[in-house]
Amino acid sequence: MMAGAILAIDQGTTNSKAVLIAETGEIVARGSAPVGISHPRSGWVEQDANDLWSSQQDAIRACLEAASDISVTAIGISNQRESVLGWDRKTGAPVGPVVSWQCRRTAGACARLTEAGHGPDVLARTGLPLDPMFPATKLAWLLQTCAEGRGPDDICLGTVDSWLIWNLTGGAVHATDAANASRTQLLNIEHMAWDDTLLDLFGVDKGYLPEIRDSSGEFGRTRGVPALPDGIPVAAAIGDSHAALFAQGAFTPGDGKVTFGTGSSIMTTVAGFETPPAGLTTTIAWALGGTPTYAFEGNILVSAAIFPWTAELLGLDDVDALMALAETVPDSGGVSLVPAHVGLGAPHWSTSARGLISGLSFGSGPAHIARAAADSMALQVRDVFAAIDGGTERDRFGTLYADGGPTRNPFLMQIAADILNRPVAIRDAAEASALGAGYLAGLATGFWEDRDAIASLIPKARIVDPQPASAARDETIAAWTRAVARSVMP
Repeated sequence: MMAGAILAIDQGTTNSKAVLIAETGEIVARGSAPVGISHPRSGWVEQDANDLWSSQQDAIRACLEAASDISVTAIGISNQRESVLGWDRKTGAPVGPVVSWQCRRTAGACARLTEAGHGPDVLARTGLPLDPMFPATKLAWLLQTCAEGRGPDDICLGTVDSWLIWNLTGGAVHATDAANASRTQLLNIEHMAWDDTLLDLFGVDKGYLPEIRDSSGEFGRTRGVPALPDGIPVAAAIGDSHAALFAQGAFTPGDGKVTFGTGSSIMTTVAGFETPPAGLTTTIAWALGGTPTYAFEGNILVSAAIFPWTAELLGLDDVDALMALAETVPDSGGVSLVPAHVGLGAPHWSTSARGLISGLSFGSGPAHIARAAADSMALQVRDVFAAIDGGTERDRFGTLYADGGPTRNPFLMQIAADILNRPVAIRDAAEASALGAGYLAGLATGFWEDRDAIASLIPKARIVDPQPASAARDETIAAWTRAVARSVMP
């Protein structure tokens, strides 16, 4: 008899991944495929919907070929958030591009809505500020630019999870989960339903949008996917950062995590819905049994994505060479690199900010710029922490977990602990987003009995303790604060 496993797919900004998760929680096979990304204008970022689906199929195929003796029990989906697209209901053909979460093409529309005074009401209903990162204005742009007057009977709109669900089920299901829906700026997150006032404000008919469901539960069954047999339940969908939080076992209010990646997400669960502190968002972390778990979140637009850019700037071969160079100096020597290349996200939310390198002297060299790039990832997280704590000593975090590709670099994680001045708990789970989606799919199908059973699968965290605070650390933070202020100047 073939062993059963959960297939978790993780469709990200630069890669599509697939993993098979055994009942022990062990990942027994992996597959991945790259995803293209384009920048047709300054500040515009988009992808091809067919490329996303094709790359995800390639990743699934590679994963299953690596474990031909394992049968798939259920599928869980983790996805890049806030990226949106439209497609034809009858043919499944994309309508326009996938407008990326990084894209700033609707900055003008957001500015007009802000000037008209809509910001406070939008924030109160959605937990999200008016910013082009969030999909509402991008969905309106797709309708105005690409839909050619076609109505809800002709076109589907959705986030990437809904596109994957549609394709996995052979076009039978147009649905999303509450966590992804909470990032669209069209969901009333207290009532977990599309909000008529917001739909009218942004000009998006509800008929275009997917059905909202729990994060864990059967969305449909596979049909017509070349790499998979028909009839496998698609049993979970959730945004990647939310999935990573679930994978960390952050089930107690106050537990938080940092997901380091192309951008970074800092989340901490809260006991119930709260209007977010200034510069942050409130989101639905996940929904189970019709009940949402809420979280505060700060989204950083450019995090590890700055590393390949800086490596190229300095004429280095790759990111590994950049990190090796950064390690040759004890600090940045007063140099700051603010990666505001597409604006600044939390807690600053400046669409006009642009990247800069400051604090240069004749004593500065390539190593100091490399170190400033390495520091920038942790310094941006520190800004979010300060906003969550509101300048007080209350420290709303319980255990702080970290995940994502950069956690494999001890140098970067020591910088994070030092800059944050607190222990960072790193799970040995490089595929945290996929694991979270897989756990939720297993929960829906009885593969695992409950959250306690899932918690028992999670490996012990590796703790990185901060080094004693120093004057150099304080100066690094002070120089960073000055540099950020300069980056947002008109």
